[in-house]
Amino acid sequence: QVQLVESGGGSVQAGGSLRLSCAASGYTYRSNCMGWFRQAPGKELEGVAAIYTGGGSTVYADSVKGRFTISQNNAKNTVYLQMNTLKPEDTAMYFCAADFLGVGHHIHPLGPDEYNYWGQGTQVTVSS
Repeated sequence: QVQLVESGGGSVQAGGSLRLSCAASGYTYRSNCMGWFRQAPGKELEGVAAIYTGGGSTVYADSVKGRFTISQNNAKNTVYLQMNTLKPEDTAMYFCAADFLGVGHHIHPLGPDEYNYWGQGTQVTVSS
């Protein structure tokens, strides 16, 4: 059974930084793609960033491009989301997700339907 465990959330002032981690376990083959999503109260789930674990190519939402960086450490089975220049509108619950069923690049890599395993989430709060 695949398990994803997020960590690294917290409270920070606007302009600050946080690094989220997603540790994956319980699988016998590498995922096709890993993603980070977020959901603010009263808002829909939003895809933030994705990384194709084979080649390392990445995709970002326009709202975070240039501020967030997704990366992976295959030796540690961990995916990271480095978040810089945080804004109050980045406040949300952040979720890690994995696609273990797909092959190759997704048509919508930031779409939640592309992913089949999800973590429990970690809260990020940015104050102004």
